Amino acid sequence: MKRFYSQATGCCYLDGVHKGMPADAVEISDERFDEVIANPAPGKVRSHDKKGLPILIDPPPPTSAERAAKERLWRDAEMARQQWLRDRHRDEQDIGRRPTLTAEQFAELLGYLQALRDWPQSEQFPEIEHRPVAPPWIAEQTQ
Repeated sequence: MKRFYSQATGCCYLDGVHKGMPADAVEISDERFDEVIANPAPGKVRSHDKKGLPILIDPPPPTSAERAAKERLWRDAEMARQQWLRDRHRDEQDIGRRPTLTAEQFAELLGYLQALRDWPQSEQFPEIEHRPVAPPWIAEQTQ
């Protein structure tokens, strides 16, 4: 049974099974189907050659908008991950209990949270190596 591939739809069609096929459908071998569609190599994405046949290529680098969106997701998750520490400190103060954090630690925590808020407006955003860095003692609080 002949197998066809359409670049326009990104789908395969079988002769005799599919009554209609897109105008750009081209015949592909079973080997190409297995290699490119059924079992693509990890880390590769499907593209097309000049004849419209499916091929595998390295994925294109993310766009600046995609990198910025990903970095905002990291920033939002990091802020959410630290919220409990800020809330615990405030709750301990509100109930008259001696806070777990020192005043200096709390100020560092607030500074870190503010740096996270400001991160998307930084000239170095979204370069990962320029992310705000959490005070090292924060890791000890979550153990």
